[in-house]
Amino acid sequence: MDPIVTAQYGMLAATRRFEASAQRTATIGVEGSTASYEQEAVEQISAKHQFTAQLATIRTADAMWKELMRVQEQA
Repeated sequence: MDPIVTAQYGMLAATRRFEASAQRTATIGVEGSTASYEQEAVEQISAKHQFTAQLATIRTADAMWKELMRVQEQA
């Protein structure tokens, strides 16, 4: 399993979570809306952390790949 592809999917999922929360936030105050600022703030912060964690995975995988190539060149 490719960690970069998996992390990219995680970043896409985080982006979608954030966008969905933003849409719900835009409906706050509209009759029938069940969204609240508190819930959506938590959701958006959580999505941001999810995105950041996936980005760290990609950076780590990239660094490991570069190091592997460097070691292989020296062999």
